[in-house]
Amino acid sequence: MPTLEDEIRRLMADETARLHAAPDLAERVMRSSRSKRRRVRVAALATSVAVIAAAPIGYLTVGSVAMTGQEPTISVVPEPPPIDDTPPVPTEPPNLGDLGDGREFGHVRVGYLPERLQWSQRSVDNGDRYSITYNYKGDDKGSYRVQIHMYEEEAVQEVDDQIQAYRGEEDGEGVTVGARSGYLVVQNVGEDGMKGTPTLFLRMGDRQWAEIMFSPVYAEEFSSAEAVDAELKRIGEGLTSTM
Repeated sequence: MPTLEDEIRRLMADETARLHAAPDLAERVMRSSRSKRRRVRVAALATSVAVIAAAPIGYLTVGSVAMTGQEPTISVVPEPPPIDDTPPVPTEPPNLGDLGDGREFGHVRVGYLPERLQWSQRSVDNGDRYSITYNYKGDDKGSYRVQIHMYEEEAVQEVDDQIQAYRGEEDGEGVTVGARSGYLVVQNVGEDGMKGTPTLFLRMGDRQWAEIMFSPVYAEEFSSAEAVDAELKRIGEGLTSTM
């Protein structure tokens, strides 16, 4: 089957013969037609390049610039976010501020501390959970001899859960300190011979519990486990809620 160009050549040749036109007129017409199509394609491609150069952000991709003179299609691919490879700066947890001698903090007042103990200048404030530690003068500031941790409002449920778990394991015992109920237990007993942390949980009110702990190192300064328990109770008796 003859192509479109062949048919045009035939018609132009017939017309040329009739009008005595130049014999290569048909060929020149076809070249002119092809030249115009090339100019259309070049113009479309130039337009695509100009759009790409003018794009402010992201990546532009030219879909298909049709070889038949159709409009080019352009899609925008979002630029990936920059990668932050800066290591995080360690920060200290919020603390309770300047506590003076450390005998009053949060919503509690400490009436009794064993001899030579002082505030370690360290405290932690997590809202409804906060704590303070005491040590000897000259101790490393990261260590403690006695720690008092307070639980308030919804956080008291954590203490209830811990005590129920100890009761279920028949570990520790319930006690009464003054007119308040409590629970004595040695926590974190290690299989490697670590003696654990003697602890007194003390109910200060419906919305407040105290957890008084002796470090294993400090507990070794006492003559017996009974002496440790007695000193824990004495600290507990001296605690006063300010809620």
